[in-house]
Amino acid sequence: MRGIGRILAVLLLCLSLPAAARADPAVRDVRLGLHPDKTRLVLELSEAPRYRTFLVQNPDRLVVELAGGDWRLEAPSLPEGRGIVTGVRFGHFNASTSRLVADLGGPVRLDEPILLAGGGTFRLAIDLTPIAGTATAATPPLPSPPAAPASLGTAAGAAPVPQPKPAAEWQAPQPEPLMQVVALGFPPPTKPAPPRGIPLIVIDAGHGGVDPGAIGAGGSYEKNITLSMARELKKVLEATGRYRVVLTRSDDIFIPLRERIAITRRAGGDLFLSLHADAHANAATRGASVYTLSETASDAEAGALAQRENKVDLIAGVDLSNESEVVTGILIDLAQRETMNLSARFAGLLVDELARSTLLLRNTHRFAGFAVLKAPDVPSVLVEMGYLSNASDESLFNTKAYRRKLADAIRRAIDGYFEWQTSLKLP
Repeated sequence: MRGIGRILAVLLLCLSLPAAARADPAVRDVRLGLHPDKTRLVLELSEAPRYRTFLVQNPDRLVVELAGGDWRLEAPSLPEGRGIVTGVRFGHFNASTSRLVADLGGPVRLDEPILLAGGGTFRLAIDLTPIAGTATAATPPLPSPPAAPASLGTAAGAAPVPQPKPAAEWQAPQPEPLMQVVALGFPPPTKPAPPRGIPLIVIDAGHGGVDPGAIGAGGSYEKNITLSMARELKKVLEATGRYRVVLTRSDDIFIPLRERIAITRRAGGDLFLSLHADAHANAATRGASVYTLSETASDAEAGALAQRENKVDLIAGVDLSNESEVVTGILIDLAQRETMNLSARFAGLLVDELARSTLLLRNTHRFAGFAVLKAPDVPSVLVEMGYLSNASDESLFNTKAYRRKLADAIRRAIDGYFEWQTSLKLP
């Protein structure tokens, strides 16, 4: 009986907790309002949020960071650009936080957000006032939800009431100093050698979280396509009993490009594959291609693609634009010729196997300076599985049978690569 009494006491305690302590706020809607002197961004939520807002420059962006956050809307339903806001993205930044990122047409003054409540709905209103080029606001601490949000009211034209800002009780995790991690944190590269024991394959599902990647002709997100393919490839490889497999992400979260390199090296990866699905202005363009690292792009399209992919960190409010040239230079200097040759060897095997299973793009093996391929001592390739902008490719990506077909082709190429590696061992 005492045990039952304790259980009842715990249940009563849970029921007495405020709603915000029991559930993450669900974001139900995002709207933009245009006023004569400003643009207002409004988030409609199910609970009072714990949040912070800050601005990022080069290019100008607003970041709204939420503790937890359950997104109940799809990107096609997001508002089109209005006023100073040119576009909006959302998604999970990591396991405990999510972000909405608004691209801005120029510098703004970020006014104090206003939180309103009424009818079981909470609305977070953020006013952005265009200004001449000035420094952006410093990142403020993340406040707890106000104890008593203002009522939405029923009177027409009722002015919103600014909320008092209580002391912060929750701090969002800060991104690591990526410049130091990449440039100073890596141990010296070692000479790639045939793996001892069971090879470790690192599979990187491109994009994720707040970074959706390409959006298909039918609305498919690249981040979802790559994650489904990564999971299928992991299952196929592990079923052979010949490989260990690590995923850089196993959920819909954002991981900076350089952290994907760090994950690979910390795990002791023997081979790295980054999975992507491209988009093209010509909807008729389709077919797979394979990229390896090179200081010089093999063609203009490869160079443009690498430039786009290398800037995805900016989407989540992580600004590496000022360091990118330095980091790129350091990493390319570190990259040993033998690592790049091994990458090219595997890429050749992969192209041959993909040719047996799917349509290939012309000049299938291409070269470009992808940041995600710059681990100095892990052979690495980036696989563009096709084009989401092509309706046929997009339809195939969404079928389990086709994903299995691609996974089997990649597995055969990996088998061939490590058989070749084994043959190089001295007796």
